[in-house]
Amino acid sequence: MRVSAGWVETDAAASLVAEIARQNGIDTEGARKIIMDSLGGIPLGRPCSPREVAELIGFLVSARASAITGTGYVIDGGTVPTA
Repeated sequence: MRVSAGWVETDAAASLVAEIARQNGIDTEGARKIIMDSLGGIPLGRPCSPREVAELIGFLVSARASAITGTGYVIDGGTVPTA
């Protein structure tokens, strides 16, 4: 089984957003939009939270998912590929 996460709003990601905002003289929402646009867009309108990724993994390793095999899961808010 494989979990492929897109942009996850970790502390490091928040620092990147703050740095982009600082360098461009914009607010953090504008900086987040720059990142989302560079990824091709995220229909969900925001990055995933670490908790959302952890909840998916928690489910997949639980007895409730015991019959699930060989599947890949993408948790990226619907990110549109740019390449």
